[in-house]
Amino acid sequence: MAENGASPVALELVPALPIPDHLIGEVRSKLAYVDEAIARAEITGDGDHIHLTLHQPIDDARQAQLDEKVQRVVTSMVKGAFRPKVQVLEDHLDRPAPYTQDPMVELLQRGEVSQEIPGVFALGPRLARLMAFFEDRFVELADSFQAPPYRFPTLIPAHYLERVNYFHAFPHSLTFATHLREDLDVIDHFAGQAACDEHGLVAPPASFAQVQALLSPAVCYHLYFSLADRPLPGGQLAATAVGNCFRYEAINLASLERLWNFTMREIIFVGPKDFVLENRETARQRMQPVFKEIGLAYRMESANDPFFIGEFRKQAAFQSAFQLKFEIRARLPFSDSTLAVGSYNYHQDFFGRSLNISLPDGSPAHTGCVAFGLERIAYAFLAQHGLDPANWPQWVREAANG
Repeated sequence: MAENGASPVALELVPALPIPDHLIGEVRSKLAYVDEAIARAEITGDGDHIHLTLHQPIDDARQAQLDEKVQRVVTSMVKGAFRPKVQVLEDHLDRPAPYTQDPMVELLQRGEVSQEIPGVFALGPRLARLMAFFEDRFVELADSFQAPPYRFPTLIPAHYLERVNYFHAFPHSLTFATHLREDLDVIDHFAGQAACDEHGLVAPPASFAQVQALLSPAVCYHLYFSLADRPLPGGQLAATAVGNCFRYEAINLASLERLWNFTMREIIFVGPKDFVLENRETARQRMQPVFKEIGLAYRMESANDPFFIGEFRKQAAFQSAFQLKFEIRARLPFSDSTLAVGSYNYHQDFFGRSLNISLPDGSPAHTGCVAFGLERIAYAFLAQHGLDPANWPQWVREAANG
């Protein structure tokens, strides 16, 4: 949307290197962080044209700066990249998915969702019940591993994230928490002058204290930090927790597909390599009949995390080579696409080494987690089966609509 009534401006750029089809989605998502002037980014043709929509006109000097930053992204992500071999563990995309409309339209019309700001939604009873139904299934999975429940805070200390290199790997997705400085003059001035414009809060940056905490980007991190700098009790551990997670995605924030604030249920494994990998595979096998019973059309395939530009090529190749991440990608019939609604992750001994979590033999612990996005899986289910419970699979209808 244009700012201050200005008309949006279209800008076409030719990338320095053609963008291969397997990288188009990744590059497009990173263009959201190139410049605040960008309202929308698309890559067309054979990856040889970039179409940008700008909030308002910019002068030639600013356009040159924008072009330079776009080319930096393209070159960093494309030069030397290779097509990863995608491993498909399950393919159930051909399951019946009778609904063909975007459920977001009907959800908004019914008042079942209301957007507060981009990426932040209030959810009504239908979605809340569906999310509770799916979470019950994931808790049953946790119970099958005798994984005790944990509760973790929404805030996570900045020095925790620094210790696991998060600032370097995912700086673009961070959300910071702060507060007013403990100074009477600062507080009085803020109370008398603070206001909001179309961009948000207007207040002097000097009003705010140095950042000590951020909004947590993942549930499992809290468990790993609670185990840091000591031997792992019992030599292995399974645990489960649910929590709010925060990953900022700029102009990529769209409907319930991509949220700034979302809910994640995780089952977490810490211990020897075989313990983690065997439990990750067991979890996948135990969820297969559950997804079949609820009628979810999906594919399970290897994937990578959304590393930032400088880290993407190296880290994505590493994850692909060692099959560290598999995503549950649910079908979205209305857009002929898929959406990641959960993942099965193996971190090797990264957290064990970084946080000094040791096994009885003194070696670093391995970690992994099974993670499900509750809003996403509810949205994907509605995208496949619609909002009328009469059209839902019986199990879901009886449990979620009672």
